Amino acid sequence: MAKYYTRILCIYIFCKNSGDPFPNLAIRHSAEAALDSSYPNLPPIPRPNESTENKRRRLTYQSRKRGILETDLLLSTFAKTWLPKFELEQLVEYDKLLDEPDWDIFYWATEKKTIPERWQKSKVLDMIKQHAKNEEKIVLRMPNLEKE
Repeated sequence: MAKYYTRILCIYIFCKNSGDPFPNLAIRHSAEAALDSSYPNLPPIPRPNESTENKRRRLTYQSRKRGILETDLLLSTFAKTWLPKFELEQLVEYDKLLDEPDWDIFYWATEKKTIPERWQKSKVLDMIKQHAKNEEKIVLRMPNLEKE
């Protein structure tokens, strides 16, 4: 029991003195990652020969598995409604949006954070913002996965 408290005390002292238990982001991310923020800015995987249907399936999955429940719920319900109707141009725009950090997408959609200039004219982000308002006051839940 004493070892446990000693360990907790050491962690507390380290965090208190340094302000961050992981001050050197390079020890957590690859050398190619942009280390100027807490998000690793890894480049998207190029998919030059991806069919429209495969892109739609991938984006549906990526909308569900973001890692933050709030964004998962928002984007999965949006994807369920809109991705089947999207043209290729809209799918490409949505794909680029999903490369942004989860919390940024969530805060932009809920209008809690200023939208950067690169996304201010985005019709897809406008649709997500409208979806986030949930004006019909529907209780949202994660959509079921569908079999092919």
